[in-house]
Amino acid sequence: MDARTGADLAGMANAVLQPGFVGKEPPRWLRRRLAEGLGGVALYARNVVDRDQVAELTAALRAEKPDVIVAIDEEAGDVTRIDAHTGSPWPGNLALGAIDDSALTREVAGHIGRDLAAAGITFDYAPDADVNNDPGNPVIGSRAFGAEPERVARHTAAWIAGLQEAGVAACAKHFPGHGNTNVDSHLDVPLIQAGRAELDAIELVPFRAAIAAGVQAVMSAHLRVPSLDPELPATLSRRIMTDLLRGELGFDGLIVTDAIEMRAVAGRYGLANATVLALAAGADAICVGGEHADEETAAALRDAICAAVVAGDLAEERLADAAARVARLAAWSAAAPKTAPDPRASAVGLSAARRALRISAPDALFPLAVPAYVLEFQPELNLAIAPETPWGLLAPLAELVPATTGARLSSPDGLPAALEASQGRPLVLVVRDPHRYAWMTQALRAALAVRPEAVVVEMGVPAAPLGDVHIATFGATAASGRAVAELLAGR
Repeated sequence: MDARTGADLAGMANAVLQPGFVGKEPPRWLRRRLAEGLGGVALYARNVVDRDQVAELTAALRAEKPDVIVAIDEEAGDVTRIDAHTGSPWPGNLALGAIDDSALTREVAGHIGRDLAAAGITFDYAPDADVNNDPGNPVIGSRAFGAEPERVARHTAAWIAGLQEAGVAACAKHFPGHGNTNVDSHLDVPLIQAGRAELDAIELVPFRAAIAAGVQAVMSAHLRVPSLDPELPATLSRRIMTDLLRGELGFDGLIVTDAIEMRAVAGRYGLANATVLALAAGADAICVGGEHADEETAAALRDAICAAVVAGDLAEERLADAAARVARLAAWSAAAPKTAPDPRASAVGLSAARRALRISAPDALFPLAVPAYVLEFQPELNLAIAPETPWGLLAPLAELVPATTGARLSSPDGLPAALEASQGRPLVLVVRDPHRYAWMTQALRAALAVRPEAVVVEMGVPAAPLGDVHIATFGATAASGRAVAELLAGR
């Protein structure tokens, strides 16, 4: 291998990586790697202060490489990066699916796209195209448009159209479908037991719709589907990435992996080996940096890719094809027309959140006569949600109804004291997927036994509603919290 070939290999290996980094501006190592041909950069909540700062950051990235792909995981629901410190001003996918107005979904995604484009972001790891047909799913839940394949399909297509009309590339995830499992791939390998006929009837329906809608990218899932490949998880499976997604479904865009350091693949195959296997299987871009956001990791993956080509474990033609697909997406992003954000966008988000509310009690019960006591039950959030993202009802309700107070519990231990503190005031019980947490269901039942008139607000998947007065928001975004607070306050 001569020096030029080595440089070419390193350039192609750099091109297929989308690493993250720590800080609010590009570190020196990242600037250097961009100059060496790094294809993309992934932004996380840790990189965000506000939109002006993000715009400065992305401008600095482009000063090193004008066509760099700047990616972010902005579902704009419970999973938000750009609004991680304040909560998303948009209802999430489950709320949009509950409204079931495809034109509204397209409009919301269009506003999100304009917002991202104005900040210099060109690639969004969204929408979630999973059919959440297991209500116990610990990682999808309210991120999905619902549990009905056709509903998920039409809203996936609408979201893609809206985002890409704004000039930001969309990415349907998590192929071939992450909804029918109760295992989080951040922690272990989920198993999808569905046969091929069931996959065609459920999981693959939204992805076919996404491809028909012209989605620029598809993200792979770190899960096993024995009916498709009895051995390898989807991200590492040529049968799934190439034969099924490319061949049968006819997808010709960019295939990007879910975060390659997730335990479902890195824990079993190693970070570098999983990267090489993913590229060999048909992936074009490697998302890395949620946990390993450093120069050493990015350099190690580049070197592992080059070594695999030299050893014959990864065909040079496959790596060249992957790098070319990255370049094609970058060219699309650069050429796509951009539209400035609409100052009325926040009103659209709040209006949509209001439309999503489902109330099992007559309107006469509202507004609350006096300041309420809000008791929020804190679940263990999945790793896709930035831990700093605020959620709940206490803060927005206290803003509208001064003297409203409350507490947040992460176990049933503080329930008796909270119920005592709530005496003489309306009680609002805020939950999030209580059907997935035995302690939360038990505490909720215990509270309702003492205060049967309490208002229950479900800010997750309303799989098993409890309480005579029940309000479902279909997500825990800032917009959803504001919408239900306005309802209770009589606004």
